[in-house]
Amino acid sequence: MLSGTAIAATALLSRSTALPGFSADSARVETAASPLPAMPRSSPTSLDPTLLRKALAALDRHSGAVVHRDRIGIVDFAASSSEPRLHFLDVANGERSSLLVAHGTGSDPSHTGFLQRFSNDFGSNASSEGAFLTGDYYVGKHGRSQRLAGLDPTNDNARERAIVIHSAWYANAGMIAAHGKLGRSQGCFAVSEHELDRVFDFLGEGRLLYAAKA
Repeated sequence: MLSGTAIAATALLSRSTALPGFSADSARVETAASPLPAMPRSSPTSLDPTLLRKALAALDRHSGAVVHRDRIGIVDFAASSSEPRLHFLDVANGERSSLLVAHGTGSDPSHTGFLQRFSNDFGSNASSEGAFLTGDYYVGKHGRSQRLAGLDPTNDNARERAIVIHSAWYANAGMIAAHGKLGRSQGCFAVSEHELDRVFDFLGEGRLLYAAKA
């Protein structure tokens, strides 16, 4: 059964309002202690209601692990990489924005621009499905990056596979104009070099990133 939070957030898809019935007790909203960063600037695209329900069910299911529940990221891997499919939802005030994000080469071997399959296997270079917990930041081979922990059996190898959030030139919007789709990662959530700061600012540490197909 969906929580009141899930029902209210689903209603958000049809109207731009704050989420009714969303309490600090149920969501650990922290706006008073920690001012919200500006939403990423890209215009929001549609978010499938089924995927939203799945993401919010995951937020409830993993409430013991997800420390901050005031805002979440949802990746709609049913959409093409040419579409802004990384959705940021501020469940405290109902705002939403969408950005481009790449998927893994192992998920799209023919480079169609669409994710064909998920995998949690080592060496697959594929994107994984499920709920991720955002972790700490570090500087690695892709520059500034953020570690992720997989919370589900479908993605629980994420940390050992080094599935992270990082920026990449092949995730810049110019790739769509030139090729009609983004390039591919090795399973990481690669975003535009120009959007990384906004992604880090919005998600922070200890929040949910949910990736799936509706």
